[in-house]
Amino acid sequence: MRTPVRPLRPLIRRSLATAATAALAAALLTPAASAAPPAPPGAHSAPRESTPVHSYDDAIRESVWVDTRLDSDADGRTDRVAVDIVRPREPARQGRKIPVIMDASPYYSCCGRGNESQRKTYDADGDIVQMPLYYDNYFVPRGYAFVAVDLAGTNRSDGCVDVGGRSDVRSAKAVVDWLNGRGKGYTSRTGSTKAAAGWTNGRTGMIGKSYDGTIANGVAATGVEGLETIVPIAAISSWYDYYFAQGAPLYDSGPEWLSDYVESPEARARCAAVQREIVEGAPRTGDRTKFWTERDYVKDVHKVDASVFVIHGMQDLNVRPKHFGQWWDGLAENGVDRKIWLSQTGHVDPFDFRRAEWADTLHRWFDHELLGYDNGVDDEPMADIERAPDRWVTSDVWPPRATGTVTLRPDKGGQAGVGTLGLRTGSGTETFTDDPGQDEGDWAAGIDRPTSAKAGFVTRPLTRDVRLSGSSRVTVTATPTTSSAHLSAVLVDLGPDTIRDYAATGEGITTLAERTCWGPSTPGDSSCFRETAARTTAVEHTVFSRGWADLGNHASAGKGEPLTPGKRYTITLDLHASDHVVPKGHRLALIVAGTDQGLIDPPSSTPTLTLDLSRTSARVPLVGGTAAFARATSGSPHITPDAILDGVDGPRATHRVPAGGSR
Repeated sequence: MRTPVRPLRPLIRRSLATAATAALAAALLTPAASAAPPAPPGAHSAPRESTPVHSYDDAIRESVWVDTRLDSDADGRTDRVAVDIVRPREPARQGRKIPVIMDASPYYSCCGRGNESQRKTYDADGDIVQMPLYYDNYFVPRGYAFVAVDLAGTNRSDGCVDVGGRSDVRSAKAVVDWLNGRGKGYTSRTGSTKAAAGWTNGRTGMIGKSYDGTIANGVAATGVEGLETIVPIAAISSWYDYYFAQGAPLYDSGPEWLSDYVESPEARARCAAVQREIVEGAPRTGDRTKFWTERDYVKDVHKVDASVFVIHGMQDLNVRPKHFGQWWDGLAENGVDRKIWLSQTGHVDPFDFRRAEWADTLHRWFDHELLGYDNGVDDEPMADIERAPDRWVTSDVWPPRATGTVTLRPDKGGQAGVGTLGLRTGSGTETFTDDPGQDEGDWAAGIDRPTSAKAGFVTRPLTRDVRLSGSSRVTVTATPTTSSAHLSAVLVDLGPDTIRDYAATGEGITTLAERTCWGPSTPGDSSCFRETAARTTAVEHTVFSRGWADLGNHASAGKGEPLTPGKRYTITLDLHASDHVVPKGHRLALIVAGTDQGLIDPPSSTPTLTLDLSRTSARVPLVGGTAAFARATSGSPHITPDAILDGVDGPRATHRVPAGGSR
């Protein structure tokens, strides 16, 4: 029996290769004039920002239990979720109502949050002492309330975890309703004394990484009034796509493992019925059931009214980049105000790969979205993209306007399994045998050798940079020798480079001993966190987009069927969104293979598959379209217009971050 893999933790089996703190803390605590009320209509207003004028030490710390109006644990009373609050005392005294930054999480007691795995702690009266992360330290002095919600079935909340379903999402949505005067809150878990949120104007922004950001997506997809913005970091947009890729299992355990992992001990004891429902609703067949439909937020993206600031690692092999890609595309179709950061890391928070710029940008984003300050953040480029470790570029829109879909076609080469990639339709066949002991790194390393485990197709060396920006799709026509078969398709940049070592511990970062501080501290809640640095590695190739499928799902993405050996099937694989530049002199490769070791579970058989090259192709989002690809592979001296190079060469000017990291 295989050891269960821990979901929402990285599943990676790859082989790639003080005084300053005190000064910064003092700077962060320097009193400044409080922001003035908004200027009257028509008046000129310079960009402004909230400043740390309120006492963090004297802040109000309280707990409220909000009624979700669900009884998920079937104990005869509706579930209440615990809501821990830190808010400045001064605005209430002045009769001013304030906005809320909220992180709803199942991890506050079981696993911790952030790079240092911080958990909530409480005093003898049950009031919050330590809030994980820096949001309360930094934003409460600036006039925000910070609210941390224990999802149903976790920490101090009633109910049961249902892994992204109604109970999870309702846990957080009910709090948004309560903050806007539409729900009931109580001063205790079982008492009848009501608690009102009269101190807030109801304007709420949700933030969080991984599961937390996923819940932000889910709540936004309900269209709840009062949720003004969300900041999902490495977040899931469809739970089916977390556990499966078009029928191919990505983990050897299901959502029942995750619910058991995060639930409080008492919830675990009372939620056996919900656990059974999860097991029955999420079979390991890879079929899309009602269970998965309920947990697909993309289908409800048209309901999103909040603005969205997406952050994702392009090498995240936990919450894979498909999640942000399909979510982003849906937001764009519905005209949602949005912004995006794409890093070279794996499953990493921006606080740990671009700390000073992140704190500054998030500050201005919340000031604009929750306080209504005209600070220009909405006029800056839409996208920040990490082109190399700690080297960032920007794009006015993402993907760039000049992006066009280019159909690349594989063709036979001089050796078996070593073909060419270009614009002309290929002919003939290529054959490979599934080898579950190999992965994308093995295939890429053997791209120029006739290996039996893959079919590789490569362009000639490029004469100019080529940028792929967005989501790709690979259509494969294959004939299997067995009744079941898995497929992998990857896009590879063939050439030397230095990248963040996303496959190593830390997924692209190294945690240092030094600490920097991001707001005032109390004896029980420090604002000082260990610094990080980019962890890099030299490589000869970079896989920058990937996708998988069970060939049995050829007729339906939601339901598989046994294959007939010797029969030809066509299926289209969705590859993960990315933004990657293949530099001049490098080659672009498409590899089609079987099971990717460590990323999809192997099938019950070992099939050999024969590809029909005339009916196999890759549709890739290329800046400059077909003409740009043709120029890069033909040696044409034509100079690409600057507009097309947007986000390829140097970064555009962005908001300057003050010395020392943040204001």
